[in-house]
Order: sequence, then structure tokens, then C-alpha cells
Amino acid sequence: MIRQIVKLSPLCAQCCRHGSKLYPDLNRGEYSRISDVDLNTFTSIVGSNGVKTEELEHYNSDWLNTVSGFTELVVSPKTVDELSAVLKHCNSQRLAVVPQGGNTGLVGGSNPVFDEIVLSLERMNGITHIDPDAGVVECEAGVILQTLSDKVAEHGYTVPLDLGARGSCFIGGNLATHAGGLRVIRYGQLRASVLGMRVVLPSGQILDGRSNMRKDNTGYDIKQLFIGSEGTLGVISDVSLLLPQTPVSVNTALFGCQSFEDVVKCYRISRQYLGEIVSACEFMDSLCMTSVQDNLGLASPLEDNHNFYFLVETSGMNNDHDMEKLENCIEAVFEAGCADDGVMAASQDQARHMMSLRENVAPALKPLGYNYKYDVSLPIKDMYSLVESVQQVLSSVPGTLVAAYGHVGDGDLHFNPITPKYDPKALSLIEPFVYEEVARMRGSISAEHGMGLKKANYLKYSKDPGLIELMRTLKDVFDPQGIMNPYKLLPWKD
Repeated sequence: MIRQIVKLSPLCAQCCRHGSKLYPDLNRGEYSRISDVDLNTFTSIVGSNGVKTEELEHYNSDWLNTVSGFTELVVSPKTVDELSAVLKHCNSQRLAVVPQGGNTGLVGGSNPVFDEIVLSLERMNGITHIDPDAGVVECEAGVILQTLSDKVAEHGYTVPLDLGARGSCFIGGNLATHAGGLRVIRYGQLRASVLGMRVVLPSGQILDGRSNMRKDNTGYDIKQLFIGSEGTLGVISDVSLLLPQTPVSVNTALFGCQSFEDVVKCYRISRQYLGEIVSACEFMDSLCMTSVQDNLGLASPLEDNHNFYFLVETSGMNNDHDMEKLENCIEAVFEAGCADDGVMAASQDQARHMMSLRENVAPALKPLGYNYKYDVSLPIKDMYSLVESVQQVLSSVPGTLVAAYGHVGDGDLHFNPITPKYDPKALSLIEPFVYEEVARMRGSISAEHGMGLKKANYLKYSKDPGLIELMRTLKDVFDPQGIMNPYKLLPWKD
């Protein structure tokens, strides 16, 4: 069959040049281009409301505007059968596909690189069942995390995941990237709460592994392969999640510290005195706090500025018990001399405000310039030493800032070198230096953001060559045509 080639618009060509500038060694794969026949086929499957060919900027670019493709087609199925039919057609015609949730990622994992079709899960947004006895929710992949949290709260439960993008991110994307968030220290990694999942393979085959059972010892746990796979093996359509009870007592304290060593001491004391009720242990440096204040207008509850800030949150079922523990913790922190100032929230509004200071660091840093986003796991005591090394490496680049914050409770460091505008020299100094340092300290180059496009070629710094080869083998088994989210997660450059 002769396939009609869709002509790219001038805007798309401009985006293509931008992509080539950032990744000059990356070439478009040998995929077909969209034809009128394909467009008609997709329309017949999902209806006219499920096909978009105009105003696609939101789907093409990430929220940081650092990664941009030039898709001319977004397909949004409404049901798992429609999703299956769309993927089956793409596979038969070798049309590359980028599954996309809320598009809140930070490593270019959910955006097209060239002209891949964006497969949006935004219309698959149903919460299908809540079992109040078992504490389990079944929902589709396109449900916004905040919507899911609000719904299960009506039954006395909470979602075991919370992050700043809760109002935009989709639960399917959270699973595909294995998002971490603020409360891993309390509830563990998200994959531990997944009881079942339904996935659609690129062939169109539907793998229905949905289950509400907490125990299922019947062979290979296939669902775990798709958690963190970033849409490179298939598309998550539905999930069953185990839910913890909603805590009735939430308390927060914020401390100002002179050094990161003091932050670590605060963390140790918090774990010792608060034990099972700790739900978050966060830190940020002075640049983060001043950015939140100056750029977002959020006030610090501490009177003076400090080099570092440590925030601890508790969640429990008995407020008197929890308050007594937190008060003892605060007393121990000051006795140890690891905080110069501190305050405990006197109300839920104040507690939410304190947490919002930490949660809003990322948008607060954006106005400062071009943000190079890094998210790594390190031994807790060594977290800030990496930041200091990067500051030294970038000392020759004028106007450079480095902001650091993160989840000190699980060794997850977020740090952003910032230049007035995108600077190839600065990037060449940061990478691969950052990843070499992380590997030297036996950390992980991606704690929770995933690999996406930006980190794909650096996978070797966290994975043994044999493991990378096994990952490629799994990719070939599930996606022999290579249409699923190409150029992501696995190295595309030797």
C-alpha cells in the first residue's frame, strides 16, 4: 500500500532543529510517518473527540520547556479495548508511540522527540471500585492523583503516594515512572502497594493482572516489569492499589540549621524520637527558601534566614500521643545543638503551609534561569557533598547558581544547577561528572524521576552491562518493533 506522508508544519521543523541542537547524535528511527489512512483508522477507533491535530504544544513540550518534539497527532482512547486497537494498528504500521499521562515529568520521558504519536491517557480516568473492607481501590491510569486521593478519603483512606504535582499527574504515569514523592519513608516505594494491574502490549494484547488480593504467590510477578518501565514495554491501563488509613493527626515542625551535617543530626533524632509516626523528613538550602519567598510570595515561619532547613512531619491516629512525641523530639534537637531555630505548626493550615514551602521549590526556581534537573540517591551523610562538588566544577561559569533540596529520609537528593540561559559549556561540566560521582558513591543516578531521554545514555553508571543487556532483551520480547516510547530509558548512544 502506498502511504501518504503528512507534511510537517514550519513550527514542527523549528522544533526539530531545537531537538537536533540538544541531541545532535540522535537520529529519527526507521518508523513510518502518519498517513490519512492512519488518521481515519484512529478516528474510527476512538471517535473524533479522541483525535487531536491542532493546539498540541502542551503534548509536545515538557513543563520546563527543555524537551520538545513535533508530533502532529494525539490519540486519546476512552476504553481498554480502544487502547488495544490503537496500539495494534501502530504496531502493524510501525508507527512510533509516546504514552503520556499528566506530562509532569522532568527527564523528557513523556514527550515526543521527533514526530511520534502521543497516546494520551487523559480520557481513561474512571475510579471503578473501592473496597472499604480490604482498603483497595481500582482505577484507570488517567486518574489525577489528587482526584484519587480525594475520592478514597471519603472512605477513610489515603493514597500511599504524595508529591507536589498531585493536581496534574496521573496515577498511570506515577506507576510507569515509579514516582517516589514525600512519604516513601512512611509507606515505602509505590510498587509495594500495587496489588494488580492491567497492561496493553504494543501488539494490542491485553494482559489482565488485576487483583484485590494482598497475597498472590502464583509465579512470576509480571506487573513489576511495567512499574518503572516508562512506557517502553506497554501501556498501563488499570491498577489496583492497597490503601493505608487516613491519619487523623498530622503535625509538622520546621528547623533552621547551619550545616547539612546538622540536618542529618536532626533526621537521626527525628527517627529516634518519632519512630513509627514519621511520615516525611525533608530538607532544602537557603536558595530554595529565598526563591519560594521571593518568587511565590510564601512566607517562612522562621524569623531569620538559615543555610539549611529541615522539615519533619508526623502522621498518626492519636494527636495527644503524637504531639508529646514531637515535643520531645524538638527538645532533643535543641539540646543537641543542631538547629538554631525551629517552630511547630499550631494548626493544620500552618502545617500545610510549612509543607508547601518544600513542595513549591521546583516552580520557585524556574524563574531564576535554565534549570538542569538532577534527582539522585546517595548515602544520607554524603548527599550535600555532591552539591558542593558541582558548585566547584561550575565556578568558572558566570552567573551560575546551585539549589539543593530533597527527601533526606530516603537519601533522595534533588539539585538544580541554574544558568541565566541554556549553556552547553555548563552542561558539559555537569555531565557526566555528576553521574561519575554518584557511581563512585554507589548511589543511583535516578532516585524517582526515571531515565527518560535526558538520562538514557548514562544508564551504565547505575546498571551493570549484563543488566542493561537483559533489559534490552526484555524490550525486544515485549516490543519487537521498537515502537514504544523510543529513545527513552535505554541508551541510544554507545
